[in-house]
Amino acid sequence: MTEEKGKQRLMAWVEAARPKTLPASISPVLIGCALAYREGVFQWIPAVLCLLVALLAQIASNFANDYFDYKKGADRADRLGPERAVASGWISPRAMWKGTLITLGIACLCGLGLLFYGGWELIFVGIGIAFCVLAYSAGPYPLAYHGWGDFCVLLFYGVIPVCFTYYVQALSFSWLSLWLSLSIGFLSINILVVNNYRDYEQDMLSGKRTTIVLFGRRFGQVFYLLNGVLAILFALPVLLYKGWNFWFLYAFFFVLFVFTWQDLWRVQGKELNRTLGQTARNVFLFALLLSITLLR
Repeated sequence: MTEEKGKQRLMAWVEAARPKTLPASISPVLIGCALAYREGVFQWIPAVLCLLVALLAQIASNFANDYFDYKKGADRADRLGPERAVASGWISPRAMWKGTLITLGIACLCGLGLLFYGGWELIFVGIGIAFCVLAYSAGPYPLAYHGWGDFCVLLFYGVIPVCFTYYVQALSFSWLSLWLSLSIGFLSINILVVNNYRDYEQDMLSGKRTTIVLFGRRFGQVFYLLNGVLAILFALPVLLYKGWNFWFLYAFFFVLFVFTWQDLWRVQGKELNRTLGQTARNVFLFALLLSITLLR
């Protein structure tokens, strides 16, 4: 019985980490590493440290959201998304708060290792990441509750991980790293769009003012498509001089993207959890495609 409870507790923590959304943190690091490899400056140790920081920071953010949404009463009984660990009673609020701090602390330790490669100035980037992990759903002005979630995704799942993964290896920034960071950042916003689109009514009742709550579901449908188009446009600098086979792959990706986008018109409620997983899959596939384009 004790062993069975241990397994259940472990699975509760795994679910709280929201593994289906973790490609959002892996993808930008992959692109930054591919760009560094293309420029002949790739280094394994800082690359692995960047990946660990990105993954652990996202997991810590997911734990914090689980904890603070419960505290704020945002995890209602009519929740449509995957069950939350604290609200469901799988993990105590105290344990979840400890888990958040421990995970964030390990992310910070990995970040300290990057100072040997990128310089002491990176500590300010680390402080910014740690602050936003908590400020996203906590504090007197939680960012996710005031329509800043989409901007946070663009910044922390696009611009910062791509540009600084490249920087700690090349010790310089480039316009290409910025364009590609915006490309994957815009596409990653769609993970949040689906999440907020699904929870539109519950968020309204809980006072969570996401962009979907502020501008409506029709806005969410258009916004999702716009993010996909912007992702392709910002990827053009690495695609313009490639052969037809690369253009075919990007066209195939866009068709896959459109099929996923159509779910926002066809399904609702808990069925959108499948769309959420497919959107995260699309982000990772696009990151792979961009990385292959850079390396060929």
